[in-house]
Amino acid sequence: MARFIDEQKRTHRAGELRESDIGREVVLFGWVHSSRDSGGAIFVDLRDRTGIAQVVFDRGADADVHKVGEQVRREWVVAVRGTVRDRGAMRNPKIPTGAVEVLAREVEVLNRAETPPFEIEDEIDTNEEKRLEHRYLDLRRPRLQQVLITRHRMNHATRNYFHERGFLELETPILCKYTPGGARNFLVPARREPGKFYALAESPQLFKQLFMIAGYDRYFQIVKCFRDEDLRLDRQPEFTQIDVEMSFVCQDDVFTEIEGLVFRLWNEVLGTDLRTLYPEGRFPRMRFDDAMRLYGNDKPDLRFAMQHTDLTELVVAHSGGGIPPLAEIAARFADGSLRADLPAEIVKVMVVPASASLSRTETDKLEDFVKSMGAKGLARAKVADGGQWTQSPFAKTVTEAFRNAVNAATGAASGDLLLFQFGRTSVVHTVMANLRLHLAKKLGLIPASGHGGKWSFTWVVDPPLFELDEETGRWAPAHHAFTRPHDAHVAWLDGDPGKVLCHRYDLVLNGFEIGGGSIRLHDPDVQAKVFAALGISDDEAREKFGFLLDALRSGAPPHGGIAVGMDRLAMLLSGAESLRDVIPFPKTQKGTDLMTGAPGLVTPEQLAELKVAVLK
Repeated sequence: MARFIDEQKRTHRAGELRESDIGREVVLFGWVHSSRDSGGAIFVDLRDRTGIAQVVFDRGADADVHKVGEQVRREWVVAVRGTVRDRGAMRNPKIPTGAVEVLAREVEVLNRAETPPFEIEDEIDTNEEKRLEHRYLDLRRPRLQQVLITRHRMNHATRNYFHERGFLELETPILCKYTPGGARNFLVPARREPGKFYALAESPQLFKQLFMIAGYDRYFQIVKCFRDEDLRLDRQPEFTQIDVEMSFVCQDDVFTEIEGLVFRLWNEVLGTDLRTLYPEGRFPRMRFDDAMRLYGNDKPDLRFAMQHTDLTELVVAHSGGGIPPLAEIAARFADGSLRADLPAEIVKVMVVPASASLSRTETDKLEDFVKSMGAKGLARAKVADGGQWTQSPFAKTVTEAFRNAVNAATGAASGDLLLFQFGRTSVVHTVMANLRLHLAKKLGLIPASGHGGKWSFTWVVDPPLFELDEETGRWAPAHHAFTRPHDAHVAWLDGDPGKVLCHRYDLVLNGFEIGGGSIRLHDPDVQAKVFAALGISDDEAREKFGFLLDALRSGAPPHGGIAVGMDRLAMLLSGAESLRDVIPFPKTQKGTDLMTGAPGLVTPEQLAELKVAVLK
């Protein structure tokens, strides 16, 4: 091995060879991807992270080299010295190196490999569990290697951008104090302080605010964060975010910096100029209330239409329009406002265009889909000529006035299908939002995964500062307790906190929240009012957030920031199906690492040293 590693240094990577290299002597290192024996010559595809080069072991040119070529097998690690030559009639236009091949003059096997449990190919049907168990092999697949190279380029572009914009890259602690609110923390026992625990930081939120108070007015960090939450397609227990905070800024200033970053990333990583879509270099904005009303969630996918129509006011105005369950909802309203002692309820409808040509069987399956999300059913009506409703339980009782009003409000035409949901507001929003996406994929309006070549950004702004906890009946922070309310809404903190909107914002791309942040509360008097609205006493606030409150009273500048999800960005930029495809060593949906076996058991001695007992 010393001959190649010590004396013969690699001159090229396998995927770099081109026609301009014909005649050159090259040294390549890599893995045997495949081999073919044609009798007098053996053709080996040699692979590294840049691609594949064909190497020829010709018996007529060198019998000893040919003998080694006969021995090599898939995934063996080899070193080759040879001459680049034209492949002539055997060119392969499907790969970048397809015009040339390397005639081997010297070869050495650096390491043998056992037969892998699955093919090192992009298109394989091996189940994900098996691939995660052997992740080091899975990561050899060209598709995943390109994803990780994309992440590298994202990191590089991000650091360059913020450096040029005068930001400082500063680190924050991973081991910190547990503070309530937000996501559930992972806890780490403190051996030197028996009975006490660190928390793994779910974000650098408090520390980056302390940087602002300390005078470091522009901070960023590409940072690991940890949340002990139930997992799903776009969530992992440990994840990476681009964390940003700035002093002496308003909401627009934050947007400007992040829009600049996104334009830079798309240009440098994908070669896509977003200014063709957004000529002014700015993304559109949508009020939170409008997002919920039109799309049912605060991260709408705007690549297609199919907006919702809120019929609640029409239902009330028509006393239910002859439809008994809607009449029950209408009766809950007194003088046009919902009775305070009853849960909020709404009525929504969505139009599926006649061009979708959904069969009765397909429509029935939609009902099964919504029931899987907790809906009682899916009321529907097909619009016939003249605006009549058919194929509907509403058809016999609906009043003509209400039917015409619904058709007019939705713009429904002959052949269109109306899909209704009504009941508790949160359930209706969730069901209709997911139904909209389900239909869009079914009708081919968006791909099942990936971006499909479409990029639709929007800022969702002006959300409520508080949300009502239906179990306790108390107000809770919709984001966190240090978000600045709109100045004109501060007066409502004392008596009507549900009306208070705040300077919180999310950047949404193709139905995914890729970033979220807020302008922070730096005024101690307003902060006290927010705590009071949350039912947090001075003593409780001191216990939970004492160090931050002290810092805010030490000359805190106005400040705000955002955290952009690096994993979600990588997933969207690369067209991957899930976060697990863009994280080198991910966890399963159960939070386990199939490769290493984490989490694992520890010995009784280790637990005793930490003064921790395990309950069974």
